[in-house]
Parts: sequence; structure tokens; C-alpha cells
Amino acid sequence: MIDEGATCQHSEAKVIHLTSEMVDEQDRLLPIANVGRVMRQILPPSAKISKEAKETIQECATEFISFVTAEASDKCYKENRKTVNGDDICWALSTLGFDTYAEAMLRYLHKYREFERQRVNQSKASNLENEAHTPIRVSTDSTDSDGSNLQPEKQSESPIAFEFRVLEKGQSSKIKPAAKG
Repeated sequence: MIDEGATCQHSEAKVIHLTSEMVDEQDRLLPIANVGRVMRQILPPSAKISKEAKETIQECATEFISFVTAEASDKCYKENRKTVNGDDICWALSTLGFDTYAEAMLRYLHKYREFERQRVNQSKASNLENEAHTPIRVSTDSTDSDGSNLQPEKQSESPIAFEFRVLEKGQSSKIKPAAKG
């Protein structure tokens, strides 16, 4: 006699195992929507892409990225580093024989770093300029004798404005009167 309860439990365990394998596989792969979007950019607008084609490219692209990343990771491990950077990826591409991709990636990496440098410098300059020209307002509200219970500045009162300027070495801190004219 067959124990139907045991068979059912075994089947459920098999389904759960297969489902967890599928989830693990999906977590490992690139998102299929992104793969499809990249494929559509290359193909003519009227082209149709089957689900099977997307899945095949998804698997190939994921495998390629894993292959290159593993090579770069090995290099970092041998150099006792924990972080893989863009230069490591370019080195791995070249080492694996993908010189054309390595050269293109290196050019992109240099342009990206230059863009980031400019963006940071512009941000710093903008922040310094804003700090140099932003008046600090001090309220003339009264406080309790112990300095606590400060009241927020009221709209009707006119606050005293202080302006702080950033001075370069050798510049005078004295304010020159504005020319009347």
C-alpha cells in the first residue's frame, strides 16, 4: 500500500526546491526587461523579439559579465584588495582577449572620471560662492534669564543681517565703503 501523505509531502518538497532554484537563477541573471530594452535599441523598430531570444541573450550577457568579473576579482584577491574597480574590469577584458572592449571601456572610464571631477569641482565652487554671499540672520527676540526657551523669529520684526565673506590670505578684512555716484 502506498502512503499518499508521504508522496504528497515529497512532491511539495520537490516543487519548493524547484521554485527556490528558479528564484536563485532569476536573482543571478540580469533583468530581462533591461536586456530586451538594449536589444530593441540595436534592432529596427519593426523587429519582434521572442521571449526565448531575450532569455538566451540574458543568459549569455550574465555569463559574460560573471566571467570578466571573476577574472578581475581574482586579480584583486592576489593583490590583497577587496574592491574591484573599473581599471580591474578593463584589465580583465584585455587579459581575456577582449582588447577592443577593454579599449572602449577604458576611454569611457576616463571620460566618466573627468566628468565626475568637473561635477565635484563645480559643486564645491557653487557651495563656496553660496556660503560667501549668504547672509546669516540673527533674531533679536528675548530669552529667559537662563538662555532657554528661545522664541522663533517673528515675521514682523526685522532681523539683523550679518554677511560673512571668505578672505584669501593677504586680503584685508576691512569693508571698503561703496562708491557713491
